[in-house]
Formats: sequence, C-alpha cells, structure tokens
Amino acid sequence: MKKKPSKIPHRVFLLLLAGIITYLALLINYSLTPVDGKKTRVAVDIPTGSSFLKITKILEEAGIVKSRILFYGLVSTRQALRSIRAGEYEFNTSMTPWAVVDKLLRGEIRTYRVTIPEDLSVKEIAARLKEYKLINEKQFFELAEDKEFLCSVGINAASVEGYLFPETYYFDRSMSTRQIMRIMVGQFWKKVTPAMLSRADELGFTVQEYVTLASIIGKESGNDAEKPLISAVFHNRLKRKMRLQSDPTAVYDLENFDGAVKRSHLKRNSPYNTYVISGLPPGPIGNPGLDSLQAALYPAGINYLYFVSQGDGSHFFSSSLERHNQASIRYWESKNKK
Repeated sequence: MKKKPSKIPHRVFLLLLAGIITYLALLINYSLTPVDGKKTRVAVDIPTGSSFLKITKILEEAGIVKSRILFYGLVSTRQALRSIRAGEYEFNTSMTPWAVVDKLLRGEIRTYRVTIPEDLSVKEIAARLKEYKLINEKQFFELAEDKEFLCSVGINAASVEGYLFPETYYFDRSMSTRQIMRIMVGQFWKKVTPAMLSRADELGFTVQEYVTLASIIGKESGNDAEKPLISAVFHNRLKRKMRLQSDPTAVYDLENFDGAVKRSHLKRNSPYNTYVISGLPPGPIGNPGLDSLQAALYPAGINYLYFVSQGDGSHFFSSSLERHNQASIRYWESKNKK
C-alpha cells in the first residue's frame, strides 16, 4: 500500500510565503509612514567610525527610528549598511523612514559657516570653534604646540599662533580637530606666496619674524589704510634699535585681560612686552590678515617713529618725541572729558 505524499513542506512554504508578504507589506507601510505628525526638528550627531547598529541606536534614541528591525530591513534593501557618512544631521519627524535613509545616503550633514576675524589669538579662535562644537579643545591646544604636527604643516616655530588664517570657513562635525587646523594653516600658505616670503628674506626677516611683525601691525590698527604707516614706524624703530613699545604686546600673554591697557601692563616682565624687550617678541601675538601681512613687507616711505590713537579708530603719526607727547596729551584730555 502506497503512502500519501506529505503536505507539510507545502504548508511550510505557504507559511513562509505569507510571512514574507506580510513583512514586505509592513516594510512598505513603515518606509512611507512619517515618523510622527508633530513636525519636530531633531539634530543627530553620528560619530566617525560608528557601526550601523550604533547609528541605528542613536537614531532610535533621538526618536527618528521607531522600529529598529524594520529600519534595518529598509536600509538593507538599499544596500547601504556601510554607506552612511558621519556628521551632524537635521531631521524632521514628519519625514518618512525612506526619506531619512535617503538623507543619510546622500550624506546631507550640517555645515557651519564660521568667520574667523583678523588678529584673533589662538585662544580666541579655539573659543570660537568650540562654540560650534567643531573641535576638541584639549587636542586643539596640544596640536598648537606639537612639533611634529607643526612641521607637517610647514611651520618652523614653537606654536601655530600667527598661521591660522582669518577667513570664512565651512566646517562640519565630521571633521577632526587636526583636519580643521590643517585647513586653516593651508589657507595661510595659499595667501602667503613665495614672492612674499622672498621679500621678507630681502628685508632680513625669518618667516617667524615676518609673521610676528604682521601680527603686531594688525593688533595696533583695524584701519587697513593706516597699516603701511604703522609698519613704517616699526621698521624705522627696528633700524634705529629703538624698542617697538606696542601696547598689544604688553598684554598678549595675560591670562585674564579686560581690554584696557594700563601703565602697570607696560612695565610687565614678559618676553612679549616690547616696552621691556628690544626687537620683536619671540612669536606672533595674533593671526594677521592679508593686509597686515602685506603692510609688514611694504612699509610706507616715511620717517615716522611714533603714533598715538585719536580716539576715532585712526592715529596721529609723528617723527619727533615732542610732537608725539603733545598728541598723547590731547588724546588723554579728550578721553577724560567723555
């Protein structure tokens, strides 16, 4: 007597097929249904080197992924498990999971427009970048004085001070602290041409001395038209072995400076204080812009040795100490009247 063929395999097949159809239906419905209807904006940071499982967990904790299993399936269908770029993303909970994955695959990370004004110090630049959460502050200061790093970016000095070029940059949080610093120093070397370095050499300056002088010029005046005049004063003083007597140098290495230079500051025993030392300080006191870098190379052809503020952003220049003292008295008298 023949046995009837078993119907179990057929039933198993039907069950599997039903399960697959159900899962696909759920997946399609999930992929096209908004996360929720609240239209909430959510910022998500995906660290560099994150695995897909970690990324999914981050998105789930942020409220963007409601079902890790279905999200995993959706990403798998798009063959994107290893194609998600690190960085900061902005999502809206009105988006569908399909749109979320699409944004991740396109790598639409948030970019920050960061303007670094001329003449900020390394500390001030670090503070500005930290506001945008773009750097690891500790690593930033370590790299700023790391000989190997400085050598790798072409700086033959003890610090990166002076070489972080003031510019408007577009950074994102997928960038490392090292990468951001490389970009800023790279911009310096793009602006400072071989011809400029050759001119500095003709004047008898090393690159470090040249950048140091430019930084002092930049700190003394934000008026670009005056910078060649200020440069001339310092060049003339250096030639005559006179102290530069630049106020900004006297307060550069102060921990807490409130913005007002006092007489006591001018007497400080500091290697940067040009009221005490002769010649240039050991390094830049800020990060100069192109106008200051140009002015350091091409001082005006005048014999001025002094300048004093006129209280309106401009300066009074003179060749004699007598005229300088008279101008200084006028400045302090007008300041005391206010």
